Amino acid sequence: MVRWRAGTVAALRREWTGAMELDVTLADGTSMRALAYPELVGRPEPGDRVLLNAGALLMGLGTGGYALVVALPDRLPPDPAQAGDSRDAGHLVKARYTPLQPILLGVDEEASPHRDVLAAAEDVAGLPVVTADLHSALPAILAGIHADAPDARVAYLLTDGGALPAWFSRTLDGLRELLAGTVSVGQAFGGDLEATTVHSGLLAARHVLAADVVILAQGPGNLGTGTRWGYSGVAVGEAVNAVAALGGHPVGSLRISDADPRPRHRGVSHHSLTAYGRVALAPADLVVPDGLPTALARDVDAALAPLAGRHRVVRVPTDGLDAALRASTVPLSTMGRGLDADHAYFLAAAAAGRHAAALVR
Repeated sequence: MVRWRAGTVAALRREWTGAMELDVTLADGTSMRALAYPELVGRPEPGDRVLLNAGALLMGLGTGGYALVVALPDRLPPDPAQAGDSRDAGHLVKARYTPLQPILLGVDEEASPHRDVLAAAEDVAGLPVVTADLHSALPAILAGIHADAPDARVAYLLTDGGALPAWFSRTLDGLRELLAGTVSVGQAFGGDLEATTVHSGLLAARHVLAADVVILAQGPGNLGTGTRWGYSGVAVGEAVNAVAALGGHPVGSLRISDADPRPRHRGVSHHSLTAYGRVALAPADLVVPDGLPTALARDVDAALAPLAGRHRVVRVPTDGLDAALRASTVPLSTMGRGLDADHAYFLAAAAAGRHAAALVR
């Protein structure tokens, strides 16, 4: 459950869109690194007293290794400008029934300027949608798309398997100028547009953001138990079904690695095999990059053979993709490994992006 701490802001550190990093001094004189979302709690200043949820930091969780600011109890932020007793500014409640639930304007609800367009929308008309189970694939997929289609409008669908606030992701902040926009779906929030479901988020990406390609992935900080089914990224299989239901073109980015120390993630990760092999009922293009090391390529082919009856295994040339990855505007990192340490992982994601770009053309 929650491990509460109280302290005083000692210093402000980094800041990016929607988030502020702080040093907080506790009553016993120790210090904690904390993260605040100003849209939720206001802007902390040195000297402010803060209440923290410190559980993830105390447990040493990787991505979630911050204490999170729950409140500035002595200096509450003002109420939003909109009236609090109407739905004129929206009534989508995200992170529902938690103490910090935000109330937002849904892209397709009555008060939205996009209501009429989305109420009439029935499909996404062949929109290529690249699905990935890790947030770290986002910049690599985008690099692969823009390597061949630099002018393509790419939207990001942030699903709610990882970080719920879009603001948590420094990667997303660094890619903001390269994206047509972010749609946060489900319990996730903080995108340029808010949607209730993956389905309505896909329709918003196509009909509001005018996306040529969509990248769909959970936020950073996925949840996993080390079992086949106990992993939040398995939901990409359901995303494939949603894309197909709306007449889109699902493109599966495979989690491929010969560097992960865990046997279940070497070759094709068991999570990809579960999501696409057991959960996805609609066919998708599963992209395999050319030029993998011989032993890895053999393992990948063997792992994907049982999936070939339902899905299309597509081999994609990789010339120029390494250069595109190295030119990324944000650092590439997955599980603490950079491009050179886990080249196959990033190459596979970029190849999926390249294939999606070819579908646009």
